[in-house]
This record gives sequence, structure tokens and C-alpha cells, in this order.
Amino acid sequence: MPRIQILPLPEGASDERPPFALVIDQADEATVQSLAYGVSYDSDNGQRPLREALKADLGARAILCFEDTVEIPANDVSGYVTPTVNIHVDSLTDVDSAALADEIRRGLEPTL
Repeated sequence: MPRIQILPLPEGASDERPPFALVIDQADEATVQSLAYGVSYDSDNGQRPLREALKADLGARAILCFEDTVEIPANDVSGYVTPTVNIHVDSLTDVDSAALADEIRRGLEPTL
């Protein structure tokens, strides 16, 4: 299944919105061919290349389509820390969910 990513581009002085390129990777042959040779029809613009119609409708500066995987460094979130909380709950046997929730809440409250 194709992935869609955004590639931020440097802003110019006259840019009202941040410029970007739409990157489609892991695309199958039909998707690549459609973007390369497909045609869009509408009453305002008539017939035009699908790629140009998408660029205009989305506000993208470019649409790039690849069969291979393309990693965009700006979209990499692996450097972000995912916070985890470890709570130790003592001596609970055969408790209902409300009692367990109370114990977890107590474990999350800051101690002074």
C-alpha cells in the first residue's frame, strides 16, 4: 500500500503557506503510471495531467512518486522519547477494576 509523506521545502519571502512536496512511496505500478500519465477532467480547467491537477488542488510544489521506500528525515520521529510510567501496585488479589483504578491513580499522584 502506498505511503504519503510531506517534504517541507524552504520558504520564500512571498510564500503565504509553507511550501511542500508530496512524496508517495511504496507505490505499485498502477499508481506510478496513473500519476505519470493520468488525466484529470473538470469543468473549470478541462483536461490536464493528473499530477498537475493534484498539485494545484493540494497546493504542493511537486508530487514525487516512487516504487521503493523513501525516508524523509523531517518525518523521522524515532528520536522522540516515548514517556513510560511504571507503577508498582502492592497486595492486590481478587480486586475489581474500580479498586485497581484507584490504586493506579494513587500511584500516579505526586508525593510530597
